[in-house]
Amino acid sequence: MTHLRGFAQRWIVFIGVLAAWQLLTMASGSKFFPTPLSIVEAAGNLWLGGPASQLWLHDNVFVHVLPSLGRLLTGWLGAAVVGIALGIALGRSKNGIDYFGPLFAFLRSIPPVLLLPFFMVIFGIESPQKIALIAFGALWPILLNSVDGARSVDAVKTDTARSFRIPRTQWITMVVLPAALPKIFAGLRVSLSLSLVLMVISELVGAATGMGTQLTDAQRQYDYPNMWAVIVLLGVLGFVLNNLLLAVERRVLSWQPTRNAQVSTVKAGG
Repeated sequence: MTHLRGFAQRWIVFIGVLAAWQLLTMASGSKFFPTPLSIVEAAGNLWLGGPASQLWLHDNVFVHVLPSLGRLLTGWLGAAVVGIALGIALGRSKNGIDYFGPLFAFLRSIPPVLLLPFFMVIFGIESPQKIALIAFGALWPILLNSVDGARSVDAVKTDTARSFRIPRTQWITMVVLPAALPKIFAGLRVSLSLSLVLMVISELVGAATGMGTQLTDAQRQYDYPNMWAVIVLLGVLGFVLNNLLLAVERRVLSWQPTRNAQVSTVKAGG
């Protein structure tokens, strides 16, 4: 009963909005705003109905959706590796961020979209250009949160490590990294949403495959149900990826007493 009530609390507004959307679009009859049911039908025709050897998925999934997901995850994971490693190093350096801080402030102020022509010249119009754009935009939230997290290590722990002469590798992996993880995950969540946006933008220009290309083709052909189907799928992907990252975060940070208390409060309905 508690689970049913929790499910209803989480989804009642969403279902209500969906029902209102269906009624309003049916009443308006506008071809620019198809009903949710017609969007679901368009999505089924667009991505389902393939042979059993392809798990009943349409060729569009393999031509557009999976390449987009590959670019998004490659760019985001690359930014995560570089951002966390560089952020931890600079965060624990006495003067490192003083040297690099102005450069980072300048680079992260540049809208990544404006660098699209630059990346096209360097990497061409294929996947490396799109991955580079995603990685560049996703890097800054991860990097700056990692620096902040690494600098937030308790002074008592630092003094204790020096007193016991703990090797630097153990100090970083056993003390600094766990202390910085909450802020690192905050940066990862922000950068994941940003990566999804940049993935679509990078595929709007000079791309032969990808969800951005599929979206542009549907707009040019005035195929509004297909256009809305791609938009809805992007929303679903963002929702699923964010929840997967939250599940990983809860498991990795389950050792935190404050986090356990919050989870217990939520489960108790407090």
